Amino acid sequence: MAEVREVILNYVKNEYLEEDDDREVGFDTPLISGGIVDSFSMVSLKRFLETRYKIQIPDAKATPEAFDTVNNIVALLKEFNVQ
Repeated sequence: MAEVREVILNYVKNEYLEEDDDREVGFDTPLISGGIVDSFSMVSLKRFLETRYKIQIPDAKATPEAFDTVNNIVALLKEFNVQ
């Protein structure tokens, strides 16, 4: 799961932070409640995960809480046997 965690963290940093953004983002950084990922970005993150890991995440599981940290996202992906 360490590789999955790194892939997600790198995606978030590359897609949602501006080059001059000096915020430190780690595995437990609040993404949605911290203002890094908004609702539109959450949809693109969900699509990225579904494409990358060949899964379908039901909308009921794609909650702001489930997507609020990299560790929460990894926990969600475990439900789909992503390793």
